[in-house]
Amino acid sequence: MSDRAEAIVPTPGPSVLFDYANGLIAQREWQKAVAAFRNLLRHYPRHAEAYSNLGTVLKELASIEEAEVAYRAALSLRPDFPEAENNLGILLASKGNFIEAEVRFRRAIASRPDFPEVQNNLSDLLRLGGRLDAAEASARTALRLRPAYPSAQVNLANALRDSGRFEEAQRWYRQALGAEPEHPEGLNNLASLLFDLGQVDEAIGHYRSALALKPDYADAHTNLALALLLGGCFEEGWREYEWRWRQGKNRPHLRNFTQPLWNGEDIGDQVLLIHAEQGFGDTLQFCRFVPFLAAGRRVVLEVQAPLKALLADLPGIEAIVARGDVLPAFDVHCPLLSLPRILGTEIAGIPAETRYLQADRDRVAGWRRRLDAYPGLKIGLAWAGNPAMGADRRRSIALEQFSILADLPGVTFISLQKGPAATETPPPGLVLLDWTDELSDFAQTAALVEALDLVISVDTAVVHLAGALGRPIWLLNRFDRCWRWLLDRDDSPWYPTLRQFRQNEPGDWDSVLDRTHAAIERLAKIHDPDAKRYYSPSPMKNATNKVHPGAAR
Repeated sequence: MSDRAEAIVPTPGPSVLFDYANGLIAQREWQKAVAAFRNLLRHYPRHAEAYSNLGTVLKELASIEEAEVAYRAALSLRPDFPEAENNLGILLASKGNFIEAEVRFRRAIASRPDFPEVQNNLSDLLRLGGRLDAAEASARTALRLRPAYPSAQVNLANALRDSGRFEEAQRWYRQALGAEPEHPEGLNNLASLLFDLGQVDEAIGHYRSALALKPDYADAHTNLALALLLGGCFEEGWREYEWRWRQGKNRPHLRNFTQPLWNGEDIGDQVLLIHAEQGFGDTLQFCRFVPFLAAGRRVVLEVQAPLKALLADLPGIEAIVARGDVLPAFDVHCPLLSLPRILGTEIAGIPAETRYLQADRDRVAGWRRRLDAYPGLKIGLAWAGNPAMGADRRRSIALEQFSILADLPGVTFISLQKGPAATETPPPGLVLLDWTDELSDFAQTAALVEALDLVISVDTAVVHLAGALGRPIWLLNRFDRCWRWLLDRDDSPWYPTLRQFRQNEPGDWDSVLDRTHAAIERLAKIHDPDAKRYYSPSPMKNATNKVHPGAAR
């Protein structure tokens, strides 16, 4: 037995351990900081601040679930902890849990009303949810609490931009960059505003400046891609567009197949899965590339369920599958919107057949028989897109604004509008036949579109459907156009039958609808020089002129 006594080393106090762990954060020694905080918590398990800071380090290491557990542990120990509420809110927002994120931000504000960071974070969250007035108010509150706050200036500008107040937004972006010139997010967002204004060369320059400061900035790479595509620089644009998969908003949609990604190499007899990745309009626009690929390969196509029946007849494909259904065996895969890059598509080489999709002939004949009961030109209308889309407030038009089209002689209007906007009441005098309850998928809608003389729509999937069917389509386009409609042209290389009616300035739908009215009048006279013979005052000029014409079925 040893008679040697061993000294007992006391555990350092919590403040010593806490300061040590925080020092490791300052040195960006993330793994060591995690170990230091865990050591502290073994000895002092009720240290709420240690849990909160541990959560921040874990988030930095992309251990999102563990970070969330740590933040919640901090709040269980100290419910009145605005910093932890704010940090948990940021994490929840990054996961797409906007509802609880807002709750957390508001709790932080209730605990600490003079907390500019949380007001700024709440502003960004509200903007992403389309609540632009509230987002603007929160950003202005953050700036009232801290006037020299470039991040809040950027978020205020973001809300103003999404509201279509471009000039005011530009002032705030430039003010933020004046205070902090090397602010990659500010440069990126100013560039996006310049993109909206059609100043493509300047936008591209600002995106490149942002990337010089932050080379792995996925949002700036993707936005640069869109600016290059808008300006017609397709080769670099398609290449940069591959960065979309590194954007936070797209990570949940990334397909983690065990099979490799196809990049255009020869695959012999292997099966290639091409999968739709974004909205209905994107699938309708880019499915044109599939028959070319299927001509020399075994191709399986996965699309959104409402598109399956319409796209089932694309030439050459081995099978078509609705998203969510069990996939057949395949060897390699490729996202649909990567095909132009792989194929080296330039503007002059866009497969722009007047028609590359076809509606069912019997259904089309049925719709034509029903439409024969109504006089004049048969024009389909769609006035609103998906409200979840960021620019929807700017691209959609309230149905009441179409009052200028009321009582046009020689015209019958038919609704093609689906979604929440379909319940809007037409303005007095605009009779709108409505069979949309029968349009259960795009194959049904395609048959009705095929039977019409013309489709008029804002920038929605209806435009792509009509264009793919080779039907005359008039696009009512916002000032800050989508990249695919290019600059300074009223036609489209994607759809030979498309004509654009652009806003002359942001929010100016009146001039667009005035020009549309005049163009319809001219078309109606060509269709029937004596258009007035079709016209008789409608008896249905009450509050609801949206007619469900059951007798014509």
